Amino acid sequence: MKDLVINETSVRTSRNFQINDIKLTNVEFPKIKEFKNVNITCDSQKDEISKNVSREKLTYGIGTRFEQEVFENANFEAKINVNTKTNKSIELDFEFDKDNIALVDNIDIESEEGCKEVINIIYKSKDDLEYYHNGLVRLYAKKDANIKVNIINLLNVNSNNFISIENKLEEGSIVEYNVVDFGGKNSISNYYSNVVGDNATSNINTIFLGVKDQLIDSNYVTDLRGKKSETNMIIEGALNDNAKNHFKGIIDFKNGCKKAKGNEQESCALLSDNSKSIAMPVLLCSEEDVEGSHGNSAGKVGNKELFYIMSRGFDRKEALKLLVKAKFNSIIEKFPSDEYKNRVLYEIDKRLD
Repeated sequence: MKDLVINETSVRTSRNFQINDIKLTNVEFPKIKEFKNVNITCDSQKDEISKNVSREKLTYGIGTRFEQEVFENANFEAKINVNTKTNKSIELDFEFDKDNIALVDNIDIESEEGCKEVINIIYKSKDDLEYYHNGLVRLYAKKDANIKVNIINLLNVNSNNFISIENKLEEGSIVEYNVVDFGGKNSISNYYSNVVGDNATSNINTIFLGVKDQLIDSNYVTDLRGKKSETNMIIEGALNDNAKNHFKGIIDFKNGCKKAKGNEQESCALLSDNSKSIAMPVLLCSEEDVEGSHGNSAGKVGNKELFYIMSRGFDRKEALKLLVKAKFNSIIEKFPSDEYKNRVLYEIDKRLD
């Protein structure tokens, strides 16, 4: 197939960075059939789940090819209407196996004023077959809503994972994403948050782990439009073997967002000499009286830290696992239950063996 050019940045940078977009040649687009391994758990009877999903064009997204597939061939659609003011939760659990090879999901979340909800979305695979996931999550938080979305990608390293996320936040609303990005030979994500309301807050916390020949490419954009609005992007990662990571993060202070605050921080630990991480944190500003900060770091795990742990009786592999878990701990602790936390810790051990 021809090179598939996707996940283009909204702001072009020097070609030397090799990060404005990516070109994939190892993606096969399967025929989309019924996907049966979906388990839906809902705590509240007030929440409504329907199939009346949006097909409005995305502001960015991964690319036209993937957007069209979601709108035309989705084999799972869910519109979640959040109507409760108590912290209830909804879980969508997708499990891939030999009879459920490809998932194309279109998930809409719309919260009424002042409502609260936790949405858990899990993608996992039973074996090492090559699976395909292309998903879209769209969230609309009305005034004073408080929504937390946990997305856990535990697909195997032979699969392809693509996901586009788009948010709109009204006045006083709070939206937080906590993301685990571990699975896929190609794991490509596009995140856009449009913070239109005053005093609204949009946060995303991500941990990623790449092993073997995995490519992880993330493109995060937040537009701050409301007065005293705020955004925080915290990304913690680790790469082993020949894995590669591209992070593109843009916070744009739009005209009218006086006293807005934006912060983006990306950090990647390189666990092998052949792993590679490229990051492009960007701040754009067309308004006065705002606060913005960004930073990124990538480097090998320190020999002093390794030596200290190994001197306590651990071998090098176990020492690396402990360092990665410690690095990820602040974000892992944001997940709602010990079940999720323990599953993520188990996957770290498994993938670094």
